[in-house]
Amino acid sequence: MHILVVEDHAMLAQNLADGLALHGHSADFAHNGELGLQLALENHYDLMILDLGLPGIDGLEVCRRLRARLTRRMPVLMLTARDALHDKLSGFDSGADDYLVKPFALEELLARCNVLARRHTLHQEHTLAIGSLRIDRQAQAVSREGRSLKVNPVGYQILLALAEAHPRVLTRSELTRTLWRDAPPDSDALRTHLYQLRQSLDKPFGSAMLLTVHGVGFKLDALA
Repeated sequence: MHILVVEDHAMLAQNLADGLALHGHSADFAHNGELGLQLALENHYDLMILDLGLPGIDGLEVCRRLRARLTRRMPVLMLTARDALHDKLSGFDSGADDYLVKPFALEELLARCNVLARRHTLHQEHTLAIGSLRIDRQAQAVSREGRSLKVNPVGYQILLALAEAHPRVLTRSELTRTLWRDAPPDSDALRTHLYQLRQSLDKPFGSAMLLTVHGVGFKLDALA
């Protein structure tokens, strides 16, 4: 998973970074609510770990603004030293999906993250439709205008990421991280895979669905 951690306690943030990396997850970090909200709205994360007691806007307000402005569903695990029932209810009312009281064991945090991620995917339709494009997540099959497309595994992951982010533009770094996490290849492999994907997705139809937004990244055109 690619996780956003919003936590102002430097030592706890470092412990989380080490623990998440050890279990194969990548993470971005914010030390205050304003930056956390900005990152959440500008990037694609599988999950947010959000401290309640943040400087500036607190975790409750971050969560409320996130739910009001984010166009897709992202699970939020709220962290807090407050264990009173009304504090937990306030967290849930603001839009949090789960609540973990400090101090906690890393194993429990990871388990809760995995449960939230699975719960999130359970509510997704198997078939994702963008214009004439159809992606069957269960079968990992792709079609356009009713014609089945032959797409290699890396191309499928690129196409799925773009479709799930639609209509937002995905940056080159976001796509690279989706494919290779924190260990991208030395060569510009993404360019090669994008070219191969276009040969399958666009060339047979005469109109480009996979667009390059110069200086920004890549997106799908639902009208193509």
